[in-house]
Amino acid sequence: MHYLVKAAEWFVGLFQEGAKTFVSWMESIVPLVLMLLIAMNSLIRLIGEDRINRLAQKAGNNPVSRYLLLPFIGSFMLCNPMVHSLGRFLPERYKPSYFASAAQFCHTSNGIFPHINPAELFIWLGIAQGITKAGLPTGPLAIRYLLVGLVLNFVGGWVTDLTTRYVSRQQKVLLPDTMGVGRGGCHSRPAPLWRAHWW
Repeated sequence: MHYLVKAAEWFVGLFQEGAKTFVSWMESIVPLVLMLLIAMNSLIRLIGEDRINRLAQKAGNNPVSRYLLLPFIGSFMLCNPMVHSLGRFLPERYKPSYFASAAQFCHTSNGIFPHINPAELFIWLGIAQGITKAGLPTGPLAIRYLLVGLVLNFVGGWVTDLTTRYVSRQQKVLLPDTMGVGRGGCHSRPAPLWRAHWW
């Protein structure tokens, strides 16, 4: 019986600690994230969504802007998961690589810009906990995390480009690398179904 009581106390204590953490966040990080979200939505309204979309189209022209600048600007302005919507302006061939780069950037930017991915802020808080316990400021760590993330996310996007090209050749699937313009606006032409092998 003693062990059952201890197990029950531990189980309830786990949720009590979670509640304490949640309440502490309500006084610090939650208002910050809320204000940043309001500021970003206001900025998007001021700039105009059409201008942001045109920027995304132009950024798809080379790997540096496609996997470094576009994910950074998109994450900062649109946050997660809306940053992935900018991929619609890229040819089919580059969409997997853009997604890989943008998805990773949503994590590595949380130290400085917590509004980008507030649902996964616990990853940054877990990383920063050791620095905080040592009595050091988290600012330099957040900047290093962001810079290393920018470089690695760019490399990840480019490597995904190479693997996408390899797999599409292997599977004999034609992924267009140019955008077409039709009645529905800007879109890329899909690969013919007779060329796709799904098995």
